[in-house]
Amino acid sequence: MTETDTPDNPDLEAVQLVVDRVSSWQDGATEGTVAEELRKGFDEVGVEVEPDEVEKLADAIQNEHGDVDAGEVLGW
Repeated sequence: MTETDTPDNPDLEAVQLVVDRVSSWQDGATEGTVAEELRKGFDEVGVEVEPDEVEKLADAIQNEHGDVDAGEVLGW
């Protein structure tokens, strides 16, 4: 998990957990697959993330091939 985890922002913490999980499971997957897995994960944790934000996170996961700081990518 990255440094963005803060107890005062549970939505960001949940988003980061999903991003970390998808990053580790989907290394080398297509961007569409990564975005789909992100959406599924956000549904599972009950956090609403806008479609354009899902795409930004999927792009970051594809481009960075490692730790992605969800708060930084989304500007949260």
